[in-house]
Amino acid sequence: MRINIGLAQIYPKLGDVAHNLSLHLETARQARAESVDLLIFPELSMTGYQVQDLVPEVALRSDPADPVFTQLLAASGDIDIVVGFVHEDARNRFYIANAYLAGGELVHLHHKLYLPTYAMFDESRYFAQGNSVRAFDTRFGRVGMLICEDFWHVSPPYLLWLDGADILILNSSSPSRGLNEGERMLGTRWVEHVNQAYGSMFTSYILHCNRVGYEDGKNFWGGSSVVDPDGEFMTRGLYFDEALITQEIDLNQLHRTRARLPLLRDERPGLVRRELGRILRESLG
Repeated sequence: MRINIGLAQIYPKLGDVAHNLSLHLETARQARAESVDLLIFPELSMTGYQVQDLVPEVALRSDPADPVFTQLLAASGDIDIVVGFVHEDARNRFYIANAYLAGGELVHLHHKLYLPTYAMFDESRYFAQGNSVRAFDTRFGRVGMLICEDFWHVSPPYLLWLDGADILILNSSSPSRGLNEGERMLGTRWVEHVNQAYGSMFTSYILHCNRVGYEDGKNFWGGSSVVDPDGEFMTRGLYFDEALITQEIDLNQLHRTRARLPLLRDERPGLVRRELGRILRESLG
């Protein structure tokens, strides 16, 4: 099966949900015109990143009764969409979230697991931590989603891989850090190496969408990419500019790579569980 991926490398307007909704709907129209099957937006694409005290005002409920969310659901009638937003749950807790929408329905909701609160980041002051990482079924097969800091920790993608995900969707609001290193900013090298490592370690497709633009002195670098199951970039860049980046992937490549490199076949989750239990017992003792 071949899938045409669209990475919506956009510049959301901070705190302006109406503006960002229009941007999402227009990008979805453009993606349909380019025959995109799966359209991925960045982390917090509906709100911008530095929402801070605006969190309660910009939050959405993930059901058709929410007047903004219902328009996103309608936009997914003939194209699968991953959107980033602030999610308010039934008990008024707020999460950084991704929603996978397809056929006018919510297929899966992921809450960000790891909230960076160091250097320029202060997420745990405003958001609750997610507490679940699960793969889910789509018309393209089994998929997993992670948000920014989640994929700096190896356990979430590892768990998604064991849970059957052959496509890992990673989205972020990753700011530039460091000086130019040739054609790249120093900070981009870290992210790109991680994406390639996950592609090759988990013999899976890695679809990464990062935003662009400026907020509160931060410059978001873009550089959205697709990595194949051999760990090779199929597309990488563009840096700093808004773009709808498209790339076709062939799911038959999973078979070819895993026949050559049977890492999934030989993985031993029982060993991991046993040794993790031992490590936890010893650390508590």
